[in-house]
Amino acid sequence: MTAFTATVTVRLKRGVLDPEAETTQRQLERLGFELDDLRSADRFEIDLDAEDAAGAAERAEEMAERLLANPTIHDYDVEVERAE
Repeated sequence: MTAFTATVTVRLKRGVLDPEAETTQRQLERLGFELDDLRSADRFEIDLDAEDAAGAAERAEEMAERLLANPTIHDYDVEVERAE
């Protein structure tokens, strides 16, 4: 087994109300920053052992689908790298 770190980034799908991002965007604009859009996201870093990177990614995907993200309103990305 090899140690890996899987990073799961969960964000609301486009078109789903994101009040946190809307408030933050308004405040940034009041501070003089120009931006087209802003979205908030949650990031989970998961340390796990697996046979290979594909196995680690598969386990992280299952975690995302079963608990970390609601597929009705969220999109998510999974990145895996070997732990140092």
